[in-house]
Amino acid sequence: MQSEDAIDLRRQLRLTWLLLTVVAVVFVWPTVRVWLGVGMAASGTPRTVTPRGELAEFEQSTVELFRTVSPSVVYLTTRSRIASPFSRRAIEVDAGSGSGFMWDEFGHIVTNFHVLQEASSAKVVLWDQSSYEATLIGGSADHDLAVLKINAAAAKLLPVAIGTSGDLLVGQAVFAIGNPFGLNQTLTTGVVSAKSRSIDSPTGRSIEDVIQIDAAINPGNSGGPLLDSAGRLIGVNTAIYSPSGTSAGVGFSIPVDTVNRVVPQIIANGRYEPPQLGVRVIAELSDAVTQRLGVEGVLIFHVVPGGPADRAGLRETVIGQSSLVRPGDIIQKIGDRTVRDMNDMLEALEHYAVGQTVTVEYLREGKTESVDVVLQ
Repeated sequence: MQSEDAIDLRRQLRLTWLLLTVVAVVFVWPTVRVWLGVGMAASGTPRTVTPRGELAEFEQSTVELFRTVSPSVVYLTTRSRIASPFSRRAIEVDAGSGSGFMWDEFGHIVTNFHVLQEASSAKVVLWDQSSYEATLIGGSADHDLAVLKINAAAAKLLPVAIGTSGDLLVGQAVFAIGNPFGLNQTLTTGVVSAKSRSIDSPTGRSIEDVIQIDAAINPGNSGGPLLDSAGRLIGVNTAIYSPSGTSAGVGFSIPVDTVNRVVPQIIANGRYEPPQLGVRVIAELSDAVTQRLGVEGVLIFHVVPGGPADRAGLRETVIGQSSLVRPGDIIQKIGDRTVRDMNDMLEALEHYAVGQTVTVEYLREGKTESVDVVLQ
């Protein structure tokens, strides 16, 4: 009879050899296979490609949108004039870059005002990499919009289709094409995150009804088009709000309803002139009077003789002897928009065109009245 200790020792030895065998198979066998050439043909053969099949419907529509609209988007490079440190002559140096898009078949290019703000000249690069020196037609700093013109062959001038922005819905898909960081013809996608936002223009005045989007807007995207899923222009990408200081943040786009009102005037007159009531306002005096009376609105200081307000019977402020003041009418509403200050009044007027009739609600001697005014 074998002792139990001897039996346990043999069991432990068998278990140890079994473990060593497993380790050898796992770690040594792949090397032995290479030596013997086992499986070499299989490991050196490319895998069979799985057929892709058709693109998903949303992918097909996005690809087609980019193919259709991207030839309407341009790349802008600007130069500024500075004094040469080595001579008394002025020289031009690269100032920056941005995006733009073709507005019509006459070579007009729309971009942001701030893209051209410090520039002395600009060059436009088209989809086929042909480049043209651009002529500045004009701009509106209050709307951060500017128009350039190039002389290119008619076949290269492909205007973007125009849509509307007033009927946009939060959650609606949007597509931005531009040239971020100088990378030509870049597409980003997202949704309308919010409507009716306000941002500051280069002059400090508010731009109203701005579209907030989550599509990536980076340096160089400024001035590029924002599109809906039909490939129509619904805005001009202008800014990004980034608390971290990086390009990851909230994007903003000037609504096309504003663009379609401002750009034609810039093309026709070199500048934008909103419709006028025919009144003059002194902000400090207006604020002082409305605060003293405890009301909101804009005090009319002067009525232009023969102007719309004069024809409608609105009253101006009268300053008599001993500096006695008879306050004029205080405008409190234009159409359906409340007027609290000068900026509100200007923004309200910009929603109308010259020749339109608008109802003006005003305060006169403590009584609220209204009158129809034909804008000029």
